[in-house]
This record gives sequence, structure tokens and C-alpha cells, in this order.
Amino acid sequence: MTSDLADRLGLAPGARAVIINADDFGMCHAANTAITQLLDAGHVDSTTLMVPCAWAPEAMAFAASRTDLDVGVHLVLTSEWTDYRWRPLTGAASTLVDGAGYFPADVLAIEELATVDDVAAEIAAQLQAALDAGVDVTHLDNHMGSVYGLLTGRDFLGPVFELAARNGLPFRLPRSMEGTDDDAALQAKLAEASAAADSLGVEIIDRLWSHPFEEVPGESYEQVRDGFIALLRAVPAGVTEIYLHPMVDDDELRSVVDFAAAKRGHELRLLSDPAVLQAFADEGLVRLGWRDLRDLQRSRRA
Repeated sequence: MTSDLADRLGLAPGARAVIINADDFGMCHAANTAITQLLDAGHVDSTTLMVPCAWAPEAMAFAASRTDLDVGVHLVLTSEWTDYRWRPLTGAASTLVDGAGYFPADVLAIEELATVDDVAAEIAAQLQAALDAGVDVTHLDNHMGSVYGLLTGRDFLGPVFELAARNGLPFRLPRSMEGTDDDAALQAKLAEASAAADSLGVEIIDRLWSHPFEEVPGESYEQVRDGFIALLRAVPAGVTEIYLHPMVDDDELRSVVDFAAAKRGHELRLLSDPAVLQAFADEGLVRLGWRDLRDLQRSRRA
């Protein structure tokens, strides 16, 4: 589904616009090193901060010093790795923690056990921490899809939309998702959620794409790169966010994540690969940032 967002942004009829977003800024030093490098070079259009993580202060300090860049908040309710965990900003007396006092490792636990009040308080605290650090927050999105209700149907989009509307921020909600055209229930849920965002004046995107997080055994860098180029060539008219997880594939990263360290290193490399940059040019893709959507949302509210 393509909305009138591209038109309202002043793009040419039929424009194929993309936002290349780097998720997980602040998760670890390997993420920060990669993402600051890509932002400086203009190879990603935006990034989103994982405020509860140990390396978030470094990321927020960079963002506060570079308010010309598009930096959002990656709302976190889960902590998925085995040996590296993070906790809610709102404390352990919460439905957002597991038996060890950390965010749970999986989305199902959040959908089944978290209360709306605890979610609302935590996401507000994460946004406020970024604002207090001097970050000119451009948008909100969500780590691991924990607010969408994709597993049980119980979502937390209400408090997210309220937070986004109150602060004049767009949110990563797609009007359609890749490969779900035959899923009537999911399409109905997206339509309902899109209507709720529209009613509050929260700008959302037409579609949300990525490529597989997991590594395929024996998959080469060139295969990952060529798969990403194929993704770029398939982008239709409208506004599409493509999110990746670029990080430096080093000893720190391999001690943090349980899988896909090499894939994250490949994503760092491919975003500056001349073949990828040429694909953007050849396809005539329009590069946007979330600031463009934030400006549109705030102009409508004014």
C-alpha cells in the first residue's frame, strides 16, 4: 500500500524514496564505531539509539554533538543476547523484567506479561533520557518488534502513538510489510494501526524492508551485497525504510552477540561499497531522513 506521504513531502510523482536506517546505535562499541562512520560519510540516512544499553552514553554524546544528523530512539523492551543484558530505566519492580532483573530475551514474554502502564513509563523514560542528553530526536522505532503484537495480537501501539504525538515524532510503522500480501489478518492489523496513527497525526512510512538477520552457512560477502542490491532494485514508489545492523566485526562484537557477527560486519562494508552506491544512482532512488517526516508532522500540528 502506498499513501500520499511522498506527495506531501514534495517528491515527484512516482518517486521511489528510501530511508536507510542503522538500528542498535549504543548497543556496544562495535555498533557505535560503525554507525558514526556511516553517518559521517552519509552512507546511512538515520540511526536509532538503544538507550538502556551500556554503550548508549557514547552514542548519545556523539548525537548531541551532531544535531544535524537524524537520530531516533529505538524503544527497547527486550534483551536478547545470552552474555550481554540490559535492564529497564524504570527499575526492576516492573512487569518488564525476567527472573534475573533484565528485560526478557523474547517478545512473547512482553506481549503476555507486560502491563500497558509499565510499557508507557519505560518508553517515555527512554525518550526523555535521550532528550536530556541533548539528542535532537527525529523519530521513534522499536527493537525486535516488541510493541506490534505480532505473536499474540496484544500490542502496545497505543502508548507508543501517544508518546510520538505528544513529542511531534514519527514512528516506524509500515502500512504494508514485505511478503505479507496473502496474510489477511496481518494486513487488517496494519490497517487498524495505521488508522490509529493517522488519527493522532503521527507520520508513518509506506513499507518496511530489511534482509535476513541470520547468516547462511557459507554465505560470502558478495552474496550479501548482491542480495542487498536486489532489494534496492525492487523498491517501489512511495517511502520505504530499509533497516540494517552495521557493526564492526571484532572481538567485542563476537563476545556480545550469539549469532550473525559476520553478517553485521558485511552490512558495514556493503553500505560504502561502490557497487551499492552505484545501485542507488542507477535506480534513481531518492534518499530521505526521518527529519523530513518529523518536519512534516510538526508543520501539520502547527
